[in-house]
Amino acid sequence: MPTTPDLFYQISLKLIPGIGDVLIKNLISYCGGVEAIFKERKSKLLKIPGIGGVLANNIATFSNFDLAEKEMIFIEKHQIKAYFYLDEAYPYRLRDLQDAPTLLFGLGNFDLNPTRLIGIVGTRKASEYGRAFTQQLVQDLKEHNIEVISGLALGIDGIAHKACIEHQISNIGVLAHGLDRIYPSQHQQLAKKMLLCGGLLTEFTSGTNPDRENFPKRNRIVAGMSDVLVVPETAIKGGARITAEIAHSYNRDIMVLPGRVSDYYSLGCNYLIRDHKASMITCADDLIQLMGWEKSKKQAPKPDLFSLLTKEENTLIEYIRNKGKCNVDLMAFELNTDPGTLALRLLELEFGGYVRPLPGKSYELV
Repeated sequence: MPTTPDLFYQISLKLIPGIGDVLIKNLISYCGGVEAIFKERKSKLLKIPGIGGVLANNIATFSNFDLAEKEMIFIEKHQIKAYFYLDEAYPYRLRDLQDAPTLLFGLGNFDLNPTRLIGIVGTRKASEYGRAFTQQLVQDLKEHNIEVISGLALGIDGIAHKACIEHQISNIGVLAHGLDRIYPSQHQQLAKKMLLCGGLLTEFTSGTNPDRENFPKRNRIVAGMSDVLVVPETAIKGGARITAEIAHSYNRDIMVLPGRVSDYYSLGCNYLIRDHKASMITCADDLIQLMGWEKSKKQAPKPDLFSLLTKEENTLIEYIRNKGKCNVDLMAFELNTDPGTLALRLLELEFGGYVRPLPGKSYELV
């Protein structure tokens, strides 16, 4: 028996044919634990919702424990961390998603529960437009204490990961295969660098190939773990568009870079805006404002108003101070001031940070 029996049975559970993450959670809930599932009578398994005769038989007759033991040896040899969905270290952003993976494997140095986590995904055939935007976005976000998650694919994903390494930003690459390989092979060196500035994450055991059906599963992890998902470029039917649709179903914020209607790899972004599933992003400030992540800055002491403002401006300041919120038309009438001149003075005071405009042609002191 392995030294960590809980993990041994968690891995074994993933190896049972036909049992997915939703059913695993049902089984654990009804049986009272992972190990208990393998000791439960077939008659009781049949009473669990979603478990028919075939699945009950698969569970009751499961005997490939040697595969689970082999995986345990691989995990220990490569110092891989395992995260079960009931563990405290499991990503809390995934915990309430019904189809979230029950078990994750991680390699590297990262935090699965950072304060701010941004997903960046896009086409494998990035244009210079998408490439430059992605690189600048990552660079400009560094000061906001963020972590980035993506899919380690060619194109936008790889550009985002490389930019994170360049600017020493922790980033996570989610894989569609086991941790015994890197796909695409062009990113093997990139993956090694990420282990020092982030790491790799997957739900698949070693020996799992990057088969086509694994990529949507990979995408749901990226979507679910993102506070906001940014898509610089994607075709209408691209994988990044699918990731965005999944993020939308999870009620995650989505931001996309708009492009020309004639640009094939901007069509997916434009359609997401058209369908009101995504907000437009043009720079890092758009994202920071949407998420309310503005850095708290100490208010600079205001200069002495009476020493820097003109006599007319001081009169206007005192008037607004006494009135509170002031309508521009009433202000012009009571101060016997030309409306055009008053508007110019108010604009100068607004630029100086002394007053701010309000709805209904009104102003108040800052």
